[in-house]
Amino acid sequence: MTAPAIGILAVGAYAPATTIPNAHYAARLDTTDEWIVSRSGIRERRHAAPDETAVTLGVKAVRNLLEHHPDALQGVDLIICATSTPDAMFPSTAALIAGHLGLKGQPAMDVSVACSGFVYALSAAHGLIHAGTARKALVIGSEIMSRVVDQQDRSTAILFGDGAGAVVLGEVPAGYGLQAFELGADSSGGPSLFLRGISAELPDGGPPMGPYLTQNGREVFKFAVRVMGDMTENVIKKAGLTVQDIDWLVPHQANMRIIESACERFGLPLDRAVVNLDRYGNTSAASIPLALAEAVQAGNIRDGEQLVLAGFGGGLSWGAAALKWWGGANGRH
Repeated sequence: MTAPAIGILAVGAYAPATTIPNAHYAARLDTTDEWIVSRSGIRERRHAAPDETAVTLGVKAVRNLLEHHPDALQGVDLIICATSTPDAMFPSTAALIAGHLGLKGQPAMDVSVACSGFVYALSAAHGLIHAGTARKALVIGSEIMSRVVDQQDRSTAILFGDGAGAVVLGEVPAGYGLQAFELGADSSGGPSLFLRGISAELPDGGPPMGPYLTQNGREVFKFAVRVMGDMTENVIKKAGLTVQDIDWLVPHQANMRIIESACERFGLPLDRAVVNLDRYGNTSAASIPLALAEAVQAGNIRDGEQLVLAGFGGGLSWGAAALKWWGGANGRH
């Protein structure tokens, strides 16, 4: 018996209402709008309100999904949330979101792989559905990066923002859906992008860290440019595709120069990369589902098109997925 195709059935996203333009940092730190845009491509980002958390952002992203697909949560029997900024270590962000959505009692767990987290969560949900452990999964990426970044640190404050995205994963018609994954991690690069937990330093060494995210921008940039191209090439091969088959690249929204480099490597026109980092900055695990949902809801991604989702970041980690888009997720069969 042929295994059923597993793909995305619905998408949704949410970004906080408060917009922080580059001028906000230019007035407080040693920087300018031109400097930020030229080095990152970011023009503004969103910051959560004091009463917003990773849970409430995630719930709002799912509410947005339900506006387009009112019945999307029917039959959901697995919830996975990718986040590095949980409200608590436990209960999980996924379980708390599930409680708000009337999914109490279903298995729920968090995945903490920083900016690669959404692809990891998507892979985990796909594997559990394929194994028969679940039939339909809600997969969320939700982050409040503004609270783990030192707002007085020019090198990081300008880059990160808050947001959430969500998808429902389940059976799609034959020929559609997820085709291959490429995942990896290398802790030797961990000190280059670090957010402390209980310990102030990594077991593998490195200097003690403060309470905020720290980043060696030069090292992370070099890693990202290399791994973005390598993992995308690998996942395309695993799916039995060629670069010419790819209609859309949905990359982690970290830096415009990294996205440009990936497009140049594969001969992909830049307008075939989904980009919204100019408006949201780096929202870590939320960036891919947020970008995907915007593109789908705008009608840019259509039935039968070939996508690659590609994330990279803390860990250092990376994750890519190849999938053929099912048009039913746009709300139009």
